[in-house]
Amino acid sequence: MTTVVSDTGVGPLLRGWRERRRLSQLELALRADSSARHISFVETGRSRPSEEMILKLAEHLDVPVRERNALLLAAGYAPRYTESPLDAPRLATLREGIERLLEGYDPYPALVVDGSYTVVAANRGIGLLLDGLPEHLVAQPANAMRITLHPEGLAPRIRNLREWRGHLLAQMERQIALARSEPLRALYEEVAAYPLPEGAGDAGDRPDPEPYPYFALPLRIEHDGQVLSFVSSISTFNTPMDVTVAELAIETFLPADPATVAYLRALSG
Repeated sequence: MTTVVSDTGVGPLLRGWRERRRLSQLELALRADSSARHISFVETGRSRPSEEMILKLAEHLDVPVRERNALLLAAGYAPRYTESPLDAPRLATLREGIERLLEGYDPYPALVVDGSYTVVAANRGIGLLLDGLPEHLVAQPANAMRITLHPEGLAPRIRNLREWRGHLLAQMERQIALARSEPLRALYEEVAAYPLPEGAGDAGDRPDPEPYPYFALPLRIEHDGQVLSFVSSISTFNTPMDVTVAELAIETFLPADPATVAYLRALSG
């Protein structure tokens, strides 16, 4: 993704983020130790904010790191955050740490995606779930949302597809509301338009005879005739100073019932 800089100046951009967060000028001023008058002057272009003020306002508005660079550029300042390729030497320690984390999580599935859900790393547990999928879905650069929701992807294997699909689309909607990402919006419109595979997800609409007491919405997916159940957890990096790192997310899938644990351990043993 590229940083988009508006020619309208930093004021309207800041106003847009404030309105998106549903804050009044006074509320933002109180949070940023400023005044509503000064915020008004900044938004209307009557006052040019300093770099520090832009970053402070961006912090209180929860502006993504990529868009903070856009705010600085719109105000005539240099970007504060680098955007390093993931294979850059300066990120070698990060890559090594991610690889160890993914390997250590085996045999349970885990993967790393960027801000547009492109898969940048995955472990053998993920490979197990993707076994048999068509090449056009799993070839690099593979996209986690396409793989999951495409009618030729995992969708026909997911027993509770309607619920899981709803969860994923809602997750993307929240991200779109937080960030101005046209690639993410385009991806959402694409995967939301995928038709449900015939008969897929019907099993998830009926309660099991003896349902397991899941503690979170599970992903219930078939593998070689066995129904596996997982709950997912997503982790990001605290206070990232690089755009690439800021947009990485590590998703791990924890077995949600004893049968799934036993099945995965048997396969890995």
